[in-house]
Amino acid sequence: MSFSLTLLHLYPHELNMYGDRGNVLALAQRALWRGITLDIRPVGLGEDFDPELADIIFIGGGQDAQQIAVSEDLLAFKQKSMSQAAQQKVVMLAICGGYQLLGHYYKPHQGSELRGLSVLDVYTIAGTKRLIGNIALRREDGTTLVGFENHSGQTFLGQQKGLTPLGTVLAGYGNNGQSGEEGAVFENIYGTYLHGALLPKNPALSDELLLKALIRRYGHPKASALMRPLSDALEQAAHHAAIELAHRQRRPQRRSFFSGF
Repeated sequence: MSFSLTLLHLYPHELNMYGDRGNVLALAQRALWRGITLDIRPVGLGEDFDPELADIIFIGGGQDAQQIAVSEDLLAFKQKSMSQAAQQKVVMLAICGGYQLLGHYYKPHQGSELRGLSVLDVYTIAGTKRLIGNIALRREDGTTLVGFENHSGQTFLGQQKGLTPLGTVLAGYGNNGQSGEEGAVFENIYGTYLHGALLPKNPALSDELLLKALIRRYGHPKASALMRPLSDALEQAAHHAAIELAHRQRRPQRRSFFSGF
């Protein structure tokens, strides 16, 4: 019997900041090493999708102009499908601008408020400085995550039962530079500011997403059997080097033309 999952990559051309597409490649390769096919299907501007087909949905981050276009497109073409996918507990990973657009809204300094999809109980307001640099987190189970953040938007979590931060900031800024929290997780939906790409340097999180998608598609016993351990020596070496760099690095704040919200 062959096993496969379907990943919908939303806006692959518009939202691919700092190698975010590498997250899709990491999931595909780690699935392949276990004999699982990951069918990657791009979903672009002006296109809807069937949530029944989706096992994983990925949205990356982008520059301001692209994120504005995407926010309008999400509401016009994909709002119902994304809401249904969330209700059906499809695994979702959204990075930076994609993370913000899964929340209720983004409020800029000037201009109209950008509405989000409200599948995560978070909201974002424009900050006065960029939060930029290498970042390290500790998760509730004691494991760590590493990445790179670059955003001026400050994201705040709501009070929805079951909503938790992705992790606690060990080095860097996180959601807003104040709370000590980074990202948001609700059921199978993950939002984070970690670029880099995130998943190649964090193989445990890659496997967590794959396992959740397999459980949803094939049930727990079969999913657990499929997710045999892999040798992650190189990935772990990169992970630990990134943690050390995040702790050492305390660069002055500066603006980047790769702005993002």
